[in-house]
Amino acid sequence: MYLGLDLGTSGVKALLVDGDGHAVGSADATYDVSNPHAGWSEQDPADWVAGISAVLASLRQEHPSAYGAIRALSFSGHMHGAVMVDGAGAVLRPCILWNDTRSHVEAAAMDADPIARAVSGNIVFPGFTAPKLAWVAKNEPDIFARVARVMLPKDYLLWWLTGRYATEMSDAAGTAWLDVGAREWSDGLLALGGMSREQMPDLLEGTDVVGEVQAARADLGLPAGCKVVAGGADNAVAACGVGALGEGDGFVSLGTSGVVLAGRGSYAPDAGSAVHTFCHAVPERWYQMGVVLAATDSLNWLSRITGQGAGELSSALGNTLAAPSDVKFYPYLSGERTPHNDAQVRGGFTGLDIASGPEDLTHAVMSGVSFALRDSFEALKATGAQLPSALAIGGGSRSDYWTRMLATTLNIPLERPDEGAFGAALGAARIAMCGDTGADPASVMTKPPVADVIHPQADLVAAYDDAYSAFSGAYPKLKAMP
Repeated sequence: MYLGLDLGTSGVKALLVDGDGHAVGSADATYDVSNPHAGWSEQDPADWVAGISAVLASLRQEHPSAYGAIRALSFSGHMHGAVMVDGAGAVLRPCILWNDTRSHVEAAAMDADPIARAVSGNIVFPGFTAPKLAWVAKNEPDIFARVARVMLPKDYLLWWLTGRYATEMSDAAGTAWLDVGAREWSDGLLALGGMSREQMPDLLEGTDVVGEVQAARADLGLPAGCKVVAGGADNAVAACGVGALGEGDGFVSLGTSGVVLAGRGSYAPDAGSAVHTFCHAVPERWYQMGVVLAATDSLNWLSRITGQGAGELSSALGNTLAAPSDVKFYPYLSGERTPHNDAQVRGGFTGLDIASGPEDLTHAVMSGVSFALRDSFEALKATGAQLPSALAIGGGSRSDYWTRMLATTLNIPLERPDEGAFGAALGAARIAMCGDTGADPASVMTKPPVADVIHPQADLVAAYDDAYSAFSGAYPKLKAMP
């Protein structure tokens, strides 16, 4: 048996699979995000430990014999978070998360140095790890002086389980400390951020074994000798879960954030496009992606405002895709990554009428997120990535209406896989399997069975194309607003 753990922003999912990769059982647990100030987003790593402990206890109770046969486990984790610990491994402050934008000044200063993009292959975004440490150095110098190690969120759990400070290429690529082409820490980038190699975890490939579960974690009831495999960043591991390893393979994710991802067989960065070029979670491969910071988060925001559940809002639109409406939504609730690299721009509605109701707002939110994903799709195509079709994953893809709208906006077929909710957890289980057996990732990380294919609605493609053109031209006006 193999165990995949998906450490998400709002909770953790666990998937137990057999040696053929078939699901045996699953469990999940939730936790909160703290937003103490505008633009801030933090979590207590102790909440992740509690979540992991809870899902393991659930699997142990529900599937005792399968749980007792686990040979290896691995992780998917949300990227860019900064977990700072002292020499004894004690957490010095809450983890600053991927969607925290407080370090935009520090990020811009780092990005202005030519070495940043030349070596990392990416813009230094405010959400990346390096500018977070620069912000701490400036604003919390007493804490910064005590930082012995910096870990990504999932890597804190690797340390908790094994006692080893380690990370892997796909997560390290999002720190702005890694030479992404060479797949090694860059002394130049570390110096730019005021850091040293001694503060960095050991650098592994995603399928490398970190170690065995240490005796201090015996209360988890994992079998003796259970291996902990390095794993990867959430989107890279989700790509492993759906077989998106190379050219022509990719997915669109409607999750908390939105992602358009394309597998690449070689390193081909284009930092100026605000497309991320990162190491994959398997050796000798890379991937590129465009990121929308608020995807289903935009619908969840509307849900809080209206007092109606996200599913209720979606269901109210029915089954027939409507044409773009005069009510527009710009989903920059937390700033935006691709293609604008703008932490300060904010979203909003236009075209509201006295008669506008929840259905109009829901349609506008779904359209705005779809158009923002089209921005990322166009940026990816400009780098040479090809996606004639894509898998649709993430919680938002369960909405037939939204998936049809997105397929029509991108004008490509979208395939919804079976068990799509377990994409990243399945990818982590597959990584655990490769780490344990030494199997070739290409033979393990195959595409899942497709439940259905959502095609673009031909009679509305032109209308959504025109609406997208208007959307993409609105950014400068939004940026100019106070």
